[in-house]
Amino acid sequence: MSAKSEQPAAIPNPVVSVVVPCFNERATVLELLRSVLAVPIAKEILVVDDGSTDGTRELLTEQAAAMPSVRVLLQERNLGKGAALRRGFREAAGDIVIVQDADLEYDPRDIPVVIAPIVKGDADVVYGSRFQGGPHRVLYYWHSVGNRMLTTFSNMITDLNLTDMETCYKAFRREVVQSIVIEEDRFGFEPEVTVKIARQPGIRIYEVPISYRGRTYEEGKKIVLKDAIRAVYCLAKYGMRR
Repeated sequence: MSAKSEQPAAIPNPVVSVVVPCFNERATVLELLRSVLAVPIAKEILVVDDGSTDGTRELLTEQAAAMPSVRVLLQERNLGKGAALRRGFREAAGDIVIVQDADLEYDPRDIPVVIAPIVKGDADVVYGSRFQGGPHRVLYYWHSVGNRMLTTFSNMITDLNLTDMETCYKAFRREVVQSIVIEEDRFGFEPEVTVKIARQPGIRIYEVPISYRGRTYEEGKKIVLKDAIRAVYCLAKYGMRR
């Protein structure tokens, strides 16, 4: 999107494309989809199975595909969250596109809060921040330190003042996210899209508080140290690119 003399108007009754990247989430994915379906907004749900091997794929094709407004997209093999989102963004048809993880760490009841600045015509992109005062499960201290360090590094590169660059909840006007070429296949999506959004002229970015119920590694948490290292690399890579 280029800068314009008039900013995009409000979207009073938007259709929201909820893109759900999913890998080995058999225990949570159906509950998550039911929670999203219960949110009182017009929506389509695009759940992208990224080559699951724990039965998630079969569960989605047998049960989720019969749910109203749910489309199941199957990746041929496991490529990563960024690759799954790239597929979902490409096929999204709603006015607003939002990312929703399949692991129940993020509460779908927060979706109306996250998209509200776009609906009102105030924003083109909205980040849901876990660090702005919403209720959250108390877990790993060093994870929170790492998230804040990555966000600080991101802000230094982008000249934004975000509090949570690594958040799952990112919402976009559809034309904005579909104008971005996503190159990262794994969790490098988060820093990559942040840098690329910040570089687009005229883009208005908002941040709102959300709740967060993190899970432990025993409960299935997937992000690890190498992903944080990759995030630093992505920030440097896309930050230096012009």
